Amino acid sequence: MEPLGATTVFLVICISCLLFLSAWRKRSGSGKLPPGPIAFPIIGNTLQLNTKNLPQHIDEVRLFSCEKYGSIFTIYLGSERVVVLYGYEIMKEALIGLGEEFSGRGSIIVILLNGERWKKLRRFALTNLRNFGMGKKSIEDRIQEETRFLVERLRNTHGRPFDPTLFLTHAVSNVICSIVFGDRFDYEDKKFVTLINIIDENGKLQRSPWTALYNFFPTLMDYLPGPHHRLFKNALEFRRFVLERVNMHKESLDRNCPRDFIDAFLIKMEERKNGQSDFTVGSLVRSTVELFVAGTGTTSVTMKFGLLILLKYPEIEEKVHKEIDRVIGRSRSPCMTDRSQMPYTDAVIHEIQRYINLVPLGLPHAVTRDVHLKQYLIPKVNFDIKLVCAKILLF
Repeated sequence: MEPLGATTVFLVICISCLLFLSAWRKRSGSGKLPPGPIAFPIIGNTLQLNTKNLPQHIDEVRLFSCEKYGSIFTIYLGSERVVVLYGYEIMKEALIGLGEEFSGRGSIIVILLNGERWKKLRRFALTNLRNFGMGKKSIEDRIQEETRFLVERLRNTHGRPFDPTLFLTHAVSNVICSIVFGDRFDYEDKKFVTLINIIDENGKLQRSPWTALYNFFPTLMDYLPGPHHRLFKNALEFRRFVLERVNMHKESLDRNCPRDFIDAFLIKMEERKNGQSDFTVGSLVRSTVELFVAGTGTTSVTMKFGLLILLKYPEIEEKVHKEIDRVIGRSRSPCMTDRSQMPYTDAVIHEIQRYINLVPLGLPHAVTRDVHLKQYLIPKVNFDIKLVCAKILLF
């Protein structure tokens, strides 16, 4: 038993030394990084952070250690090294002053595309969304049409209390559907309901500690049971839904008259089919999923919080109503040309967007090359930059 005990102790010492060496090499080869709390090997600062409310806890860490760390500091989420940028000034310097260098996307479970390929597809998506109505009258017509369906649903509540969350999600998603698929869905359509349920469930899962742990320890969490596996099952089901629509578009495609985003993408694929291209069915499906995920949740949640804020401040709601009655009246739908005549309503909408802190941590960024920020050097390697906005109270 004694030799076995000595062997065990020797192995523990060796493993500990290897872990310490690994952590030391990671720090020593990472440039002059911003300071941060001491991290343990493998688990990093995980035990020091509240994964149930990570944004609030990072906020507390920064406020508690303001003099020690300032507006830029380093933490370790598991073995992943992360620089936290906190506050308006430092993020302006990074994202605007060094916009190209900070344009990479960090590794995280919800990110689907990255790198130069993502940039090309993003440019194509933005161009074609404009062509199919983004910022033009056609998108205005689609929004007005969907608004009429939404108002009818609200009327059908007959003045009873109700939760508007699902109504708003359906309306926003249907506007995206009209641009991407060329048509809207009936609110009771089974496939549409499934689509919304997937978006809603994945939104909740992404905010859960299970997903935070997956981002910290992806290899380990792949083998552990838990609700985080639902993210992948839901994503697969969503892709099947989109792929089904893509195949339907292929059968009825008119290259001289694209109807929507999918048609435009399929035409681009035809143009590039003889050479290596980033425009494939796979990238079309992923781009479409990203449009839904990015657009549906953010817009509907903003509208929901806007309603809650106006309920809390009825005097502001009253001023908005007066401006609406004066400029638009009650006999027609609002349109974009009304915006210039409604400065108060325009200002309230912008303040709502600023105030609600929609994505507390922002999406992770990664530097595209070695970058000097303040007196620190942030190396290119697989290095995430977490952007944390300081919340400024309103009213």
